[in-house]
Amino acid sequence: MVFKKLFMRLRNQGFSWNHKRVYRIYCGLKLNLRRKANKCLPNRHPEPLSVPSTANDSWSMDFMFNSVISEHRFRTFNVINDFNRESLAIEIDSSSPTTRVIRVLRRIAVYRGYPRQIRQDNGPEFITHTLELWAKEHGVKLKFIKPGTPTQNAFIERFNRTYRNEVLDYYLFNSLSEVRDITDDLMIDYNYE
Repeated sequence: MVFKKLFMRLRNQGFSWNHKRVYRIYCGLKLNLRRKANKCLPNRHPEPLSVPSTANDSWSMDFMFNSVISEHRFRTFNVINDFNRESLAIEIDSSSPTTRVIRVLRRIAVYRGYPRQIRQDNGPEFITHTLELWAKEHGVKLKFIKPGTPTQNAFIERFNRTYRNEVLDYYLFNSLSEVRDITDDLMIDYNYE
């Protein structure tokens, strides 16, 4: 159906190519492939954002994207403590699957203990069964925000803005190790000043 409309539009614009040639180019550009449908998320009822009463009561986590000079994209996985807005971890790499998310959370828990809850969005790394099992095993409640409402995860979004303004948008990076070094300096300044 879409191809017919496109072909008629080309004809109306005065091009005399036959339909087989246009279809070959159409397929070569992969315009004939159907788009994947969005996954249906379970119906969740998010609670309003509240300030925790103790230091290890609630954490928030989120991902950010950026690139180095060579156009190589990387992701940052950020975790903060909602009580005092302390940055607990910023993991930087080209990919961050669920296994890496769990590894970072375990590393934090070694010296902080496990939180009562973790607030996050509905990203693909956060809605996996593996993370759900890990949370149940350690008595951590996963709190999902309503899709399209980052204000329900305002603590981490505020931290992300600071991190983007002071590091990601401020520097041009040559490598991931440079990003990690500058990020480590920011975490010290952010947490202790």
